[in-house]
Amino acid sequence: MNPDAIPSLRSPVGIFDSGLGGLTVLKEVMRLLPDEDTVYFGDSGRAPYGTKSHDTIVKFALQDMRFLLEHRVKAIVIACNTASAHAFDPIREEAGIPVLEVIGPGARAAAAATRTGRIGIIGTQATVDSGVYLRAVETLAPLGVVIHQQACPLFVGLAEEGWWENDIARRVAAEYLAPLKRAGIDTLVLGCTHYPLLKRVIQEAIGPEVRLIDSAAEVARAAKARLEQVGLLHGPRADADPVRHAYYTSDSAERFRQLGGAFLRHEVPEAHKVEIERF
Repeated sequence: MNPDAIPSLRSPVGIFDSGLGGLTVLKEVMRLLPDEDTVYFGDSGRAPYGTKSHDTIVKFALQDMRFLLEHRVKAIVIACNTASAHAFDPIREEAGIPVLEVIGPGARAAAAATRTGRIGIIGTQATVDSGVYLRAVETLAPLGVVIHQQACPLFVGLAEEGWWENDIARRVAAEYLAPLKRAGIDTLVLGCTHYPLLKRVIQEAIGPEVRLIDSAAEVARAAKARLEQVGLLHGPRADADPVRHAYYTSDSAERFRQLGGAFLRHEVPEAHKVEIERF
């Protein structure tokens, strides 16, 4: 391997998602690891992943990973539940650097949060069909836990459109979540990183007494622990060494910049479009 390509302490953390949803993870990484450079790729041009076949999801996820490796990242965070469910092992085998996924941390948080043992999981069709969240929660939760799953495929489109709190989002959320509300769940896993963008309407639809589990903060904590473990956590920076965040998308860079800035609550000064198929 070219020594210049070997990740170092100063290398960025790479994060990818099928679109804007992974910004929920990026936001937590920025908060918990404020001295780390990051490279974010959102594959909005091919979203949603949740309606694709297993083979297509794996193909797309590996291309996303290879793009990040070109930026000499020192770790990769799969900020996509669908890609985590279908492509974590192939990515880990090929990447050669630490790889983190979102399902395990979210499942652990749900198992710890439930008071009644009645847990709901919402996700894309592909994530729900894979059963990976179901198995993870069952493994970690107390015996006798009852788990209810619900696919919510339209949520990704609403998130990508920026329709986070309008009447359409409220009606869709009420329709999807009605069965889980009738089931009397006390904990709801947001099993797609797009869904926290709709957190307010989801909370309204399911009720204030239900705790929402957003795996983003859990993943950021796991990333910090892993970087510490392998000696790659960046220490405090000097004023002359600013943190750098780079943004890439497979769709409109200007739309990504506008919606990304609205969610992150700070300006995204520049985003770049990538022809991801070449990877």
